[in-house]
Amino acid sequence: MFVLGSYTQGPGLGGALLTGAAFANALAFSLDIPVIEVHHLEGHLLSPFLSEKDIHFPFLALLVSGGHTQIMAVENVGKYTLLGESIDDAAGEAFDKTAKLLGLPYPGGAKLSQLAQLGEDGKFEFPRPMINSGDFQMSFSGLKTSVLTCVNQQKQHYGDNLPQNIRNDICRAFQNAVVDVLYRKVKDALKHTGLEQLIVAGGVGANMALRAKLKTLNATVFFPQQQWCTDNGAMIAYAAAQHLQSAHKAGGFTVKPRWNLATI
Repeated sequence: MFVLGSYTQGPGLGGALLTGAAFANALAFSLDIPVIEVHHLEGHLLSPFLSEKDIHFPFLALLVSGGHTQIMAVENVGKYTLLGESIDDAAGEAFDKTAKLLGLPYPGGAKLSQLAQLGEDGKFEFPRPMINSGDFQMSFSGLKTSVLTCVNQQKQHYGDNLPQNIRNDICRAFQNAVVDVLYRKVKDALKHTGLEQLIVAGGVGANMALRAKLKTLNATVFFPQQQWCTDNGAMIAYAAAQHLQSAHKAGGFTVKPRWNLATI
């Protein structure tokens, strides 16, 4: 049996990456086993393989999380082409910031999604930034600002303690806007590339409204199981297993807070 250690080399916060890399290398060194550095987003991208057996290359990938929102054409393991991404806030970041505007408890994005299920369509309407831009770029910062304006307007009428149904309806309208943008961009990317399979990965990939909308696409869509959507060790281990030729002796290490997946 071949035993090795794996850890996230990037991207992310430098301090957190250094802590993980130092621990992984120290443990691997003490056990006399090799290590492999893993790109965090590749872990997410490959996470559906943990439970799905019918995925085949090439495919389109939507990486949608708190830190990244990207559309990738995936030729094979390690061969990724970035087609488009958010030029400001990631979708998950926008969920969390909007939840904070509404005074929702942490984790805000998940709570916002729950309340959105209780809201009514059509009560509020928010813009769909860059939905008609003609490319695969996205933007969610302006959407968050629109929610802030709406919340302030409602507070002028109701006071700081907004009625729960108003909060639910705002959550619903915000979620609808994000889902519509992601759906349109992915739909256009599928048409552009001619790919027939879509993988959706990252924390926002657990959103049930997004899943339902993407399932209406003319493509076979794969999602990770819920436990593999957020950051987890299993996806890092799986990604490492796809790069066994990169295993090396534990010891000196570097981290990459900024690391383009298309360059690995």
